[in-house]
Amino acid sequence: MSTVTGRSLRLRRRKLLPGLKGQPKVVALGGGMGLSASLTALRRITGDLTAVVTVADDGGSSGRIRDELDVLPPGDLRKALAALCGDDEWGQTWSRVVQHRFSGEGDLQGHAVGNLLIVALWEQLGDHVAALDLVGKLLGAHGRVLPMSAVPLELQAEVRGHDPARPEELAVVRGQATVALTPGEVQEVRLVPDDPPAVPEAVAAVLDADWVVVGPGSWFSSVIPHLLVPELLQALVETKARRVLSLNLAPQPGETEGFSPQRHLEVLARHAPKLAFDVVLADQDTVPDQESLRQAAELLGGTVELAAVAAPDGAPRHDPELLAAAYDRIFRMHGRIGPWR
Repeated sequence: MSTVTGRSLRLRRRKLLPGLKGQPKVVALGGGMGLSASLTALRRITGDLTAVVTVADDGGSSGRIRDELDVLPPGDLRKALAALCGDDEWGQTWSRVVQHRFSGEGDLQGHAVGNLLIVALWEQLGDHVAALDLVGKLLGAHGRVLPMSAVPLELQAEVRGHDPARPEELAVVRGQATVALTPGEVQEVRLVPDDPPAVPEAVAAVLDADWVVVGPGSWFSSVIPHLLVPELLQALVETKARRVLSLNLAPQPGETEGFSPQRHLEVLARHAPKLAFDVVLADQDTVPDQESLRQAAELLGGTVELAAVAAPDGAPRHDPELLAAAYDRIFRMHGRIGPWR
């Protein structure tokens, strides 16, 4: 399988990033570290990049801020902005600053600087999108960050065996943090409210994109929630963009423990049966049954691309250069030839 080397990718990036001509418009959906991995890779190959981020987080600093101020949880938005920071001194300095968490034992303990900055601008400007754009400008972010909805959402899941003492019992589990750590088997997830409004700019970005990338990330708590926002799902179904589904390197303990790569596709299809994908991207060393994954991808309308995208040190995380090379190859092989616009 042909690959784009890190050196050639960096050379192409230097050629493309000064202007937008010849670059694909890419929208990436997700949350947490999975979306950060995708954004860190994608900003290496395009300067026209938009992140659409889940807003159902209720744990940690985000949960405390959400409960106290009745605002969107800022944590996943902050992580996306940090991932879009450049590799120069300015970008890396600001990335560290917004990710910095206060120590000590007072009220600020555990809060991330970026969370407080984002919420302060929300209160000052009264506009979620304008505030995030301003933070992105301050950081020199290589792209735009948008919430998937303008209202805080609660994630609920139907889980079999959430109580290990009752392995066959179905229970409703509430809250993204709880769902992510359940020892049971998640059957389905839903949002409360169940018909949340999408951010118009997010819908417009999806409809105007050349490529939409969904995943990687916590499957039930960061990836599938985007498909439960009706206007956003409709845009994903109707867009003329090509769609990539980027799989995780390993099942997540609790939430998707024991899941095969193809099972990730099956549960996504149950939540959004009308949504098709052109390409399913998976790490070549994490797919023991390639034929089953190929068949599952075909049911979604797509093909499978296997590539080495994991960190070389064996850690369960994506390597930014390798993931960027995989996306670059997919965009070139499955997209239009020549300038994008």
